[in-house]
Amino acid sequence: MKHPDDDNELFNRLEAELTDPAGPAGGEVVDFGKARTARGESTDPAPDPSTAPSPDPSADSRPSKSADPEPTESADGRPTLVDSTVPTVSGPGVIDRIKNSKRLDVFPAWLKSGHEFKEALGWLAGHAWHTVAFHAVRVPFVYLPKLAWRAPRGALNTLGKVGRWSVDAEGEALRQYTATNEQVDEYLKLSRQRDRRVRLRMILTVLGAVFALGLALFLVYGAEPMTQVIAAAVAVLGFGLAGAPADAPLATRAVVKTEVQKLTSDIVVKAMASIGIGQITSAVAKGQDGIKFVAPITREGPGWRADIDLPLGVTPADVADRRARLASGLRRPLGCVWPDADPNEHEGRLILWVGDRDLSKTGIVKWQLAGARRHDVFKRVPFGIDPRGRAQAVPLIQHNVLIGSQPGQGKTASVRVLACGAALDPSVELWLHENKGTGDLDELECVSHRFVSGIHDEAIEYAADSLKLLRAEVMRRAAAIKKLPRDLCPDKRITRAIADKRSLKLWPLLAVFDECQNLFAHSKYGKQAGEDAEFIIKLGRALGVILVLATQRPDKDSLPTGISGNVSIRFCLRVAGQVENDMILGTSAYKNGVRATSFRPEIDAGNGYLGGAGALPVVVRTAYLDDNATHAIAQRALALRKAEGTLSGVAIGEEAESAAGPSYDLLADVAAVVPASEKRVWNERIAARLAELRPEIYGGWKGENVTSALKPHGIKTTGIAGTTDDGERTTRRGIVRDDLTTAIAERDGNRGAA
Repeated sequence: MKHPDDDNELFNRLEAELTDPAGPAGGEVVDFGKARTARGESTDPAPDPSTAPSPDPSADSRPSKSADPEPTESADGRPTLVDSTVPTVSGPGVIDRIKNSKRLDVFPAWLKSGHEFKEALGWLAGHAWHTVAFHAVRVPFVYLPKLAWRAPRGALNTLGKVGRWSVDAEGEALRQYTATNEQVDEYLKLSRQRDRRVRLRMILTVLGAVFALGLALFLVYGAEPMTQVIAAAVAVLGFGLAGAPADAPLATRAVVKTEVQKLTSDIVVKAMASIGIGQITSAVAKGQDGIKFVAPITREGPGWRADIDLPLGVTPADVADRRARLASGLRRPLGCVWPDADPNEHEGRLILWVGDRDLSKTGIVKWQLAGARRHDVFKRVPFGIDPRGRAQAVPLIQHNVLIGSQPGQGKTASVRVLACGAALDPSVELWLHENKGTGDLDELECVSHRFVSGIHDEAIEYAADSLKLLRAEVMRRAAAIKKLPRDLCPDKRITRAIADKRSLKLWPLLAVFDECQNLFAHSKYGKQAGEDAEFIIKLGRALGVILVLATQRPDKDSLPTGISGNVSIRFCLRVAGQVENDMILGTSAYKNGVRATSFRPEIDAGNGYLGGAGALPVVVRTAYLDDNATHAIAQRALALRKAEGTLSGVAIGEEAESAAGPSYDLLADVAAVVPASEKRVWNERIAARLAELRPEIYGGWKGENVTSALKPHGIKTTGIAGTTDDGERTTRRGIVRDDLTTAIAERDGNRGAA
């Protein structure tokens, strides 16, 4: 579209250059309303004529202006121009607008993606095969009997049509009309025309009858049996089709198409005006649209997409908050209407996607890795599809995952998808804890390093021990990665190259805690388990330790705030209220329109909001793996691990490892080795004292280990001046004891609040 300033741009620029703003102006543009207001609001009193005589007598009758210039005036008494009368710059030029324009894709997304292209071809082949098979099955049992039954009627219909054609019966109505209206000339013309037609058609009919009789006698008495069969089949087919009633066709449809109304701008405008947003409603009432379409409404996947600019001050969250009203205005099911923000545009850009079918009626989503031989966990794990049918995947490396929902909404099925994705990478060490006792993850026990299933105290204790061991593992990995050369580990985080070096023991470790509320709310083990999990989440992310936590009771008692506040990947299926919604998806998610409360119980099972995997939260329908599919994946994962020698722990029958020694508290231990009289202390001295206090835990620690361990607790290191054992004064990294006591007080206060 041509920009309205294109024609005037050059003229405006030349005019601006020729205009000298410093020269004397021939005239000034004054806003009279502002000038009158400025004069009326002046608080300076008029001068007293008796004390300040004026040399100009005519000036005595007028009040003088204030000495201070008004906001609309310059220092020399003239009004200040706010907007230039001559535009010096008319905006971005043509080239700049072209550079900043958005280029549409040359090829559709499904054509550029190998997976989507294969999926599209597979669907097309499946559709064609279904159609062929549907009709092939019905040919001998439905279509042929119908043809044979309708053939006599078709033969009679054919003879009747030939007879009516030969006597020109189709013109009889017109001849009767002219005779009734006494149109003699027209009637005579039509009669002569009929006579000519009948003579010719009777000759052709007689010749055709003689030919048909001869052909019939030849087929009956002189033709080969195969020819007779073919002739009979052709006759039955032809007369059967001719004898079919208009309302009873021979074949039925193999696929019934769903008739969906096309989404148009008028429909969208009316629907948006009905959802109760004042700016849109008032604009529509004045005869305006209220919204602006920035691109044509187009097909995207199994639905329609409309790109809309909302009025000033209205955000996509305001529309998402009224999704039910919008669905009513569009006359579509709630599961078909999905308003989203565009992360690549301004905050007022809305992407309205309206599907042909309710997302809950999509059926079971096939997992992309269901038939894969292996998978690299450093790549994203396929998770499901969004309402537009686009594949959605979850990154696991350098992330932790929190999944929450009400019972029966697909939480454990989501966990199973992530666990199977990790299992297909033979370098991943699996620690699986299913604290519900229903055996949902039993198929993966054969490839797990640690595994437990149950809700009894022994199973809870086992899961708590796993967190203690993971905490110790995080500390070990922090020390190990510190020693790696810079060329191998420049960013101080686990990479594929590091994971493949088995001697380093820095391979990815995925720990799943399903129904984690039974662990964190346990009277005996819950408190320490929560602290350990929080420590692992904060520090283990870059060290290849991944926690996947799933709960059906997301509240402050069963899910400590230190955990929910630091998890990076969140998936929330149906929950009951705002508190539960924000516990899983983060503070203010409900206020911003990301509401898992809008999902319908049971109907929308498997649908949820996925946050952290992309720029904005997105609705995802997760893939589903039943026990048989999970078993097949587990067997492939087992074969991979056997081939590469990465089986360990429970998978090879080793006894479960237990946490060494009693539970410990890092902050309490540091406070124990740093007396109250020592206000500042070096980290290297803390490490030495901790190693002496608990050698089985802190043995080998150095100052940098202390720095890394205290950082998640909010204790920062700083330069501390002190004296070495040799009496030399120097400055080294250390902590202030007051910061330690503050961190302990805040932690204990949070525990009490929880």
